[in-house]
Amino acid sequence: MPVNSNDAPANPIWPVLGVALAAAVTAALGGLFLPSQQAATLGVLVFCAALWATSYVPEFWPALAMFALVTVTQIAPGSVVLSGFTSSTFWLLFSGMVFGAAIQFTGLNHKAAGLLIQIVGKSYRSVITRTALFGLLLAFLIPSGIGRVVLLIPIVVAITEQLGYQEGSTGRYGILLAAAFGTFLPTFSILPANAPNMLLSGISEALYGETLSYWDYLVLHFPVLGLVKAGLVIAVILWLFPAQDPVHPVKPATAERVTLSAKEKQLLLILVLCFVAWLTDSLHHISPGWIGLVACAACLWPSGEFTSKQCLSKDLNYGPLFFAAGIIGLGATIAYTGLGESIVKALTQVAPFVVGENTLNLALMTGISILVGMIANLAGIPAIITPLAGDLAEITGLSSYAIVMSEVMAFSTVLLPYQAPPLITAMALGKLPLAVVSKVCLVTFALTIVLLLPLNFGWWHLVGML
Repeated sequence: MPVNSNDAPANPIWPVLGVALAAAVTAALGGLFLPSQQAATLGVLVFCAALWATSYVPEFWPALAMFALVTVTQIAPGSVVLSGFTSSTFWLLFSGMVFGAAIQFTGLNHKAAGLLIQIVGKSYRSVITRTALFGLLLAFLIPSGIGRVVLLIPIVVAITEQLGYQEGSTGRYGILLAAAFGTFLPTFSILPANAPNMLLSGISEALYGETLSYWDYLVLHFPVLGLVKAGLVIAVILWLFPAQDPVHPVKPATAERVTLSAKEKQLLLILVLCFVAWLTDSLHHISPGWIGLVACAACLWPSGEFTSKQCLSKDLNYGPLFFAAGIIGLGATIAYTGLGESIVKALTQVAPFVVGENTLNLALMTGISILVGMIANLAGIPAIITPLAGDLAEITGLSSYAIVMSEVMAFSTVLLPYQAPPLITAMALGKLPLAVVSKVCLVTFALTIVLLLPLNFGWWHLVGML
């Protein structure tokens, strides 16, 4: 059954004006407590976040409006607000889109899908479950959320086609969402699996001399934020996107179906070399985005025939790229103006911390960090909270280690896709509407707050963290 994701009004001018008015009022009220530059940034944040959340306009439009507004009003220099276009993440996303186009053009995705489809099962429930768990297991091998999405989504697109799920159907959306969320949300419980984890580890070691243990991190976070959260993601997707069992039965793999052509072998070699370089970035210190750009150039070689002649002009959708650049630029603007730190300091002054009530204090700290993630995206949580961990430990009575570890609960709790580049990448590669991905984010966010975080607090008590 097709899903109607076009919930935006035919003429969005009035809703957008309403959002703009709310943002202006927020900025005016913020000016009573914040410096004018920070208050203006708060208004821009509200404007962009509200439009991204409501989908009144395509996701790229708030980014373009933000670029124009910040540069014209000089809230931040152009080098700051447009920094997304020069970031490694932007070019990693672009490379991923080119990889996806090349994999589909050569047919490599169908060959890989022919192998992977053998393990996904025969029912829709089993396909969702096994796809999500496969994505989670992949995080132990590939320490990059975007890297896993780039690898997995084109293959899963081919699997949905082979199983008979048409584009725009609930079944197709459900399977793609299982891959995207399965290889993203639960994987924050694995230390090197995502960028915020590594930022947390690096900043903590630089500031406090604490090297995070892979095993200790896994024991503390994986049981609830990993395994239980994976189960929650599976249940949410099955509930929100019910579908019939696959129309086409799974055919046994044969030599003919998995034999690679010369062009497919060449593309596979490029991708393998790229992934090896990603996995060894700690040795050569070259950013994954620049590695992806080199591989991208190889895929787009004019006589290489890895992509169509119209790849850049027709096959790629540049909307998600502007979306990603806008998110990065907004985060940079927030950091430049100091809005994030001001909000954290204000919240810690009004939060009802009680000496000796460790669970309450942990819950309040997690809530503050979640709010920072909404304001400055997920990577902003370790960037803003970790340097303040020592001061926050004195205020709350928790150890600085507990403060740092509480950030994991926050950046694994995603309200909307704009906070997370891997989800944006999945939207681009899988042609997933923003409204569809947002629906899963909102439901998992609510259930995480109500169910998973209290359960995780209990687990922390059990292992002696509280």
